[in-house]
Amino acid sequence: MNAVLIALLVLPLLGAALTLAPIPDRLAPRLGTAVTGAALALSIALAAGFDQDHPSRMQAVTDVSWIPSLDIRFHLGVDGISLPLLVLTALLTFLCAVYSTRRMPSGDGVPGARSFTGLLLLLEVGMLATFAVLDLVLFFLAFEIVLIPMYFLIARWGSGAKVFAANRFILYTLLGSAVMLLGFLLIGVKAGTFDMTRLADAHGAGLSHTTQVVAGLAILLGLAVKAPAWPLHSWLPDAHTAAPTVGSVLLAGVLLKMGTYGLVRVWLPIVPDGAATFAPYLGAFAAVGILYGSLACLALARPGAKGDLKRLIAYSSVGHMGFVLLGIASLTQSGVNGALFANIAHGLITGLLFFLVGAVKDRYGTADLDTLSGTTGAALYGRAPRIGGLLAFAAVASLGLPGLAGFWGELLSMFGAFDPAAGLSRPAFVTYMVAAGIGTLLTAAYLLIVVKRVCMGDPKQPAPVTDLPDLKAYEAVSWTPLAALTVVAGLWPALLLSLSDPAVKHLLGGG
Repeated sequence: MNAVLIALLVLPLLGAALTLAPIPDRLAPRLGTAVTGAALALSIALAAGFDQDHPSRMQAVTDVSWIPSLDIRFHLGVDGISLPLLVLTALLTFLCAVYSTRRMPSGDGVPGARSFTGLLLLLEVGMLATFAVLDLVLFFLAFEIVLIPMYFLIARWGSGAKVFAANRFILYTLLGSAVMLLGFLLIGVKAGTFDMTRLADAHGAGLSHTTQVVAGLAILLGLAVKAPAWPLHSWLPDAHTAAPTVGSVLLAGVLLKMGTYGLVRVWLPIVPDGAATFAPYLGAFAAVGILYGSLACLALARPGAKGDLKRLIAYSSVGHMGFVLLGIASLTQSGVNGALFANIAHGLITGLLFFLVGAVKDRYGTADLDTLSGTTGAALYGRAPRIGGLLAFAAVASLGLPGLAGFWGELLSMFGAFDPAAGLSRPAFVTYMVAAGIGTLLTAAYLLIVVKRVCMGDPKQPAPVTDLPDLKAYEAVSWTPLAALTVVAGLWPALLLSLSDPAVKHLLGGG
């Protein structure tokens, strides 16, 4: 099993190195598909060999000394928290590679497919490593590896104000990472180790209250930027609007999860006093983020606002990730389980939404809602019924319809807020829960408006384009797994909760 996990990280790294060779551009997307497909197969093999009777125990462990003088170790492993995120990352990267074989961003001054494929594979290495490493220094390095590939994917293959958006992305995330690193170094110096499992098992023992509070604040700020928590979210809408379709899918589906995963893996168990100190503030910011994201989407969805559909979905992520942060802030088993479930659900649903919005933009040449909908609506149900049906499906999944993946995570996060951990103010968290409940109503409102404007209307009315092809084969291959898993996770939530619940109990100090 440990060889499988190492191979999962090494394979895309070797694939990225191969793109430095002078291979023809036309072969690069096929190389990317083959490598990411093999990585997905390895992640499935890892999941198949995972001992589901002991999901709180680290498995597939590799632990060797790397820098002995600083007690920094090359330490890898997976448990019930990280395994679903590893599989999700491998799946989304493979689907993006498949999509790119037929829809490679191109144009004047845009680099070739070989560079694009190399950056995509390097991005996969960093994303997978973030969920597999068990040393704080390695976690920081993996956290940083993803920044450069994503920067160039936005700046070179994006559209609109792509350089500004990429610069803003890198500035925010680098500053956040620098603050997070200070927290890691403080913990390592005071505890004498950077090993995440030893630190988590100690549950704050050996670290003074002051150290935990200072380190906890630094780690929280650094991870909140990537989460993204309000008000540190402002880089996200620009990045999503400018990014190519596969960049938006991976940014929403995986990169945002790196921040919330870090909060669960590092912040909660290693500095519990710091987490308890700042949890009420995180809960408040999460509630504001839920309302803010929903209201921003409502403003973009109304006729005459010239709202960009990609920007709207980006703001919706601020609201959805607010539920994840609220569940974490409750410091309860149900709340953290809900946060982890919502992480996976958001990756599936929002990944599908960005694929669909990218397809609509490719066909119409724009993602502007007013241009798309005109006076009667874009009428996708009549002009491209399969794409219209999938868009409506993704929208109702995103608004939390029972029976689909979006429902359970948000419900459990609000349960956690309803009865927070001892020491937290229940009236305050009940207030946050009520705000989150209002946010679900606002979410339903703007998503139904989007469905009405984009999917409904008179197909006989003039459209911005005359030829509007429906779902293509490569699109069906890329999108069907996300739709299917959204249904599976909604109907069978125990598939994820049975993995995460024992691991969360262990991280929270309950066994």
